Amino acid sequence: MNDLFSKFDALIQQRETLLAGGVEDPFNLVMERVLSPTQAVCNGRDTILLGTYNYMGMTFDPDVIAAGKKALDDFGSGTTGSRVLNGTYQGHREVEAALCEFYAMDHAMVFSTGYQANLGIISTIAGKGDYIILDIDSHASIWDACKMGDAEVVPFKHNDLEAMERRLKRVPEGAGILVVLEGVYSMLGDVAPLAEMVAIAKKHGAMVLVDEAHSMGFIGEHGRGVAEDQGVLDQVDFVIGTFSKSVGTVGGFCVSNHPKFEIMRLVCRPYVFTASLPPSVVATAATSIRKLMHGSNKRAHLWENSRRLHGGLQALGFQLGTQEPQSAIVAVIMPNLERGAAMWEALLKEGLYVNLARPPATPANMTLLRCSLCAEHSAEQVEEILGMFERAGKAVGII
Repeated sequence: MNDLFSKFDALIQQRETLLAGGVEDPFNLVMERVLSPTQAVCNGRDTILLGTYNYMGMTFDPDVIAAGKKALDDFGSGTTGSRVLNGTYQGHREVEAALCEFYAMDHAMVFSTGYQANLGIISTIAGKGDYIILDIDSHASIWDACKMGDAEVVPFKHNDLEAMERRLKRVPEGAGILVVLEGVYSMLGDVAPLAEMVAIAKKHGAMVLVDEAHSMGFIGEHGRGVAEDQGVLDQVDFVIGTFSKSVGTVGGFCVSNHPKFEIMRLVCRPYVFTASLPPSVVATAATSIRKLMHGSNKRAHLWENSRRLHGGLQALGFQLGTQEPQSAIVAVIMPNLERGAAMWEALLKEGLYVNLARPPATPANMTLLRCSLCAEHSAEQVEEILGMFERAGKAVGII
């Protein structure tokens, strides 16, 4: 009998070889207790968290927690149904209203995860005979959405304006076109040139979808993301986002000004056939989003943290994913997986948790230590983190 797991043999062997060297499993870390947005007990150690995507530090906000507790008392633990049947509670409408206010848009649609938001929106609006033009470094949820739909999928080189326009020129006349971009790309933390890209897309009659998962709450004057920061939010047809980053809970969403957008509630399969988010989750999300509207001081401090960590790591001699700080993500490039795992473990023993990212998730077969800063990291913690990187880097021979 053919073993359907045989396709994973190479990965299984790589993992076994890595762990046989005595390295702690970097993909099986356990947080026994979370003390704050920036500190936890991990594998039995007091640890600074630098790999959580908790950009605005909302997970322990007292108003957010109180809203979740009240919703549990008032509505129970779950909905047990999809949005179009018994799964729309008052809280779902309230969080969608908060999103409309946050983005100053007419329509908002909430999904159970950010992955499902991309899966549902992209696979539904781009169908047979349509074309999806997308950045080759797009998130897995975007690629999976393309597979689920029937559209022709045409990737272009990462952040390459000329390559993007060449692809658009080849689309048959009269075909529907969806250009899919991200504001911040999660592996290297680099920002897309959205102003130029949106202009090119519109010149060729395309609709534009931008995934702002890693920029919402932080980038832009009002925290609306890179599209706002670059002045093109009003030209973007669909913005996809998540509650699991800056909002501090779980869920996904799409906002849009398209006048026909509400029909998506009846035709989008990942929305129609999935149980809706629990009342406590949407209550925490709505409260968090409304507080993020007034988060300019937190945004400013997060930028300070990003600039200090990026500059400090560069000064120590680490190779980073971007020449300048572009987001709350700072990617430290490792020579290979083995050295990266050793550096990850050395940092963990110092009391610092970061993400070890490896192919195929990373571009160009890179191994990365991905750091995601939080607005709740103090300046003193950032200096402590730099000291940890220096000691670990020298111990492992990275610097």
